[in-house]
Amino acid sequence: MSFREVRDDIFRYWLDYREGTELAFTNSEDKKHVILFDEICENILNNVSGSNYEYIQKQLNKLDDNFMDYVCYWNEKYYRNGFCDGLELIIGCLNK
Repeated sequence: MSFREVRDDIFRYWLDYREGTELAFTNSEDKKHVILFDEICENILNNVSGSNYEYIQKQLNKLDDNFMDYVCYWNEKYYRNGFCDGLELIIGCLNK
């Protein structure tokens, strides 16, 4: 079993907790880089004709879901690997 493998474990629970709290925005710079997806969707939908509204709305929802899945996967992989790298450095220093 590799700790680098993305799976459902305590590390994922920690990331989920972190995402759902103010820990996700540790400073004002973090808050500047929030994706305003709802606002962008609203602006797009305000400029869509009635017959295409539902279709465009469904596609935007799929895009949002797909993008969030993508970001969450790579974010978890990045943090998990960083955590593993740190542990390997510590263990390597202790073994010398």
